[in-house]
Amino acid sequence: MTSDYWDGIYRTKDRTDVSWYESEPRHSQSLIRQYAVSSMSVVDVGGGASDLAVALLADGFDDVTVVDISPSAIEYFSGLPIKTVVADVREWLPGRHFDLWHDRAVGHFMTSPDDQSRYVGTLRRVLSPVGVAIIEGFAADGPESCSGLPVHRGFPTWVSEAIGDDFRMAAAGTYEHLTPWSSSQNFEWVVLVRQGADDTIRP
Repeated sequence: MTSDYWDGIYRTKDRTDVSWYESEPRHSQSLIRQYAVSSMSVVDVGGGASDLAVALLADGFDDVTVVDISPSAIEYFSGLPIKTVVADVREWLPGRHFDLWHDRAVGHFMTSPDDQSRYVGTLRRVLSPVGVAIIEGFAADGPESCSGLPVHRGFPTWVSEAIGDDFRMAAAGTYEHLTPWSSSQNFEWVVLVRQGADDTIRP
């Protein structure tokens, strides 16, 4: 999983012609509305050219950052009041904390123990002491690969078990994603709350 590989994907395909595209990011947006208020800072890790950050602006969030390994993907947000960072989540050192970490389908590309350890290390380092992590990825019965790369099915559940005792699982579930060509993909998701945060931040 390299910058050149993903930049090639975004240079050669329209953003609406990739399997993970959603015309409306309803599921992620709903979870964020439940576990965050608009004054909280949000980072969308591996956000690519997703419309989630734009939807969060419409919801009143004014501290939204999108991190992606592909410079071409990040160009989608040019001119918008959204902070962007070109970085590999395994190596990212932002120099600040975020209140909410959102990841829809980048973590499941962490297939080696080293990648997984570095992902968790970044999450722990970046998230505030009372932060919330929302992680989505292919379920145990989901696809075995994506965009020509193998994936770790069940990655969100794995993170919930590996993250450490200072986090607790606030919620978890599954859902079906339909690709732009109507192929079904089973996803799972977890909400991990760092000790000290409320399970229901938003009424």
